Amino acid sequence: MARKTFKYRAYPTRAQTTKMVQTLTGCRWLYNHFLDQRIISWKEEKQSLSRYGQSNTLKALKVSNPFLKEIHSQVLQNVSGRIDLAFRSFFRRLKTKENPGFPRFQGHERYDSFTFSQSGFKLTGKFITLSKIGNVKIKLHRPTEGIIKTCTIKRTPTGKWFVTFSCKIETEPTQKAVNPAIGFDMGLEHFLTTSNGEHIENPRFFKKEKKALAKAQRKLSAQKKASKARTKAKKVVARVHERIINKRHNFAHQLSKKFVDKYNTIYVEDLSINDMKKDNFRCINRSIGDVAWRQFLNLLDFKAACAGGRVVKTNPAFTSQNCSNCGNRQKLKLSDRVYHCPCCDLSLQRDHNAALNIMSLGVQTLGKDLQSLTLEATGI
Repeated sequence: MARKTFKYRAYPTRAQTTKMVQTLTGCRWLYNHFLDQRIISWKEEKQSLSRYGQSNTLKALKVSNPFLKEIHSQVLQNVSGRIDLAFRSFFRRLKTKENPGFPRFQGHERYDSFTFSQSGFKLTGKFITLSKIGNVKIKLHRPTEGIIKTCTIKRTPTGKWFVTFSCKIETEPTQKAVNPAIGFDMGLEHFLTTSNGEHIENPRFFKKEKKALAKAQRKLSAQKKASKARTKAKKVVARVHERIINKRHNFAHQLSKKFVDKYNTIYVEDLSINDMKKDNFRCINRSIGDVAWRQFLNLLDFKAACAGGRVVKTNPAFTSQNCSNCGNRQKLKLSDRVYHCPCCDLSLQRDHNAALNIMSLGVQTLGKDLQSLTLEATGI
């Protein structure tokens, strides 16, 4: 049993857009109200409020705040779940000694979605019927799968609306054989290099749009605050960011689909991207963010699981320093792009050598996992 999401573009009418904006405004007010309640309760009484305790106050809140009656009850209850999740994440980060980031009040532009968690929506053909909003037209470019559990309506900074369905899929795909298999080495000069020696170029979407973004931001900074011109200029900046995100997202989807269709097993490095950013300069951090390895690896893992394949993660330590032929280890500078082994005289492109090491380590890791699964199945 698994969860799968389906995202569709929505085209609400002007009247429907007004109602959806009012729903967002009401949910944002309720979120800030619940957050304020929790802060005051802890400061004055040293008590932590629960999700269900706050949900039980909705009936009284509707009496004192009539605009909440225009929002479906499931949507309002989901707000209490969001604030509860925010505090759970805050305490989890405290325990792991990360930067905790206390839950903060949401401004007009930060609260951009609302969710029907159980009922209040119905998909009929090319329309989604939303309670207290109406029949909203959507671009149903592919059918949904499984049972629809939740429906989330989201507004982008450019004013576009999207509908996302979270579906429960009960059927599991048939597990494929191990081969054919391939190994990946992720990099900045090349987006990735395969164990077959193939190089996928780094698209550098942010770098290509950098001038357009800087121009739009200069125009934005020149406008007066709270003016119509500033609102218009802000949307132009948002469009540039949206264009970068869409290009990066499409590239990751297309490339991951290509490899999942061709290979049953893919060996990759178990990268800790946040730790990599801590140890590098700002210019390198920007490049690491632009290349978006995590997005690609997440999509690769998801698509492989849906197709019955597998993604095996390996320890990235010394994969660039070890010889893929004899195992000799030697230190290399970042400027050294060719790996030449003094022991066995192997000469390979640096990333290709690393991809071969990653595949070799992945085969060992997968072999141990398969052996342990076999022992569990036989009861040994």
